[in-house]
Amino acid sequence: MPIGLLTLEIHIPDAQSLKDKRQIVRGLKDRLRAHFNVAVAELDHQDLWQRARVGVVSISGDGKHLEESLQAIAEESERVLGRDLVSQEIEYFEDRA
Repeated sequence: MPIGLLTLEIHIPDAQSLKDKRQIVRGLKDRLRAHFNVAVAELDHQDLWQRARVGVVSISGDGKHLEESLQAIAEESERVLGRDLVSQEIEYFEDRA
């Protein structure tokens, strides 16, 4: 069963505090969870005001569906974050259990 991981690197130059940053990250996480039914978590840079690394994980019995879903999530993230999205990477893993 394939597992997909989308990693988003975010730079938030307008954030003046961790509260500003968390508001943006929380908004992104809530939106992706609601629209795509995926697991979303902040992975790194929790103590920095202007940086965040967010991971989005999905699992599917159909590899093509997983690929299309993660691509749609990447596009939505780009729309939501705009210039604040520095990079994104999609990785796939095969569950061997």
